[in-house]
Amino acid sequence: MTPTPKNKTPTAIYQGLPPGIMPTLRVMPIPSDANIHGDVFGGWIMAQVDIAGAIPATRRANGRVATIAVNSFLFKHPVFVGDLLSFYAEVVKVGITSVTVNVEVYAERNRLEAETVKVTEATLTYVATGEDRKPRPIPPLESLTKAGADADI
Repeated sequence: MTPTPKNKTPTAIYQGLPPGIMPTLRVMPIPSDANIHGDVFGGWIMAQVDIAGAIPATRRANGRVATIAVNSFLFKHPVFVGDLLSFYAEVVKVGITSVTVNVEVYAERNRLEAETVKVTEATLTYVATGEDRKPRPIPPLESLTKAGADADI
């Protein structure tokens, strides 16, 4: 167990992260993810955002998805080697074959000082695909809920 810094409670250490929800993905960039100045490449962050967004999209689509659009992507602050990144992804819209997901990324810096910064926010759209890699309808939420309940029996 990591000791709590003086004058910091365990909850203060995680101050700045969204309360009450678990991150979809957590990762720490390494030197090969950055330029010679230690700034993490935007493309590396975009790839991690795509992975994080695909997790709830895959769950909601009940199967394979493919990224079809990056609707918005904003780098709010730089990311550095050694930052602990937490990716929070949430489904915000479901269409006939598509799922739109918002992703927010927070960097924990100087973890002993409890500095947390929102570094990126993005909205991506995924299309559900079948084994043939062609679009397929997303099952209604009721059928997924029923299937999950039946599996518990």
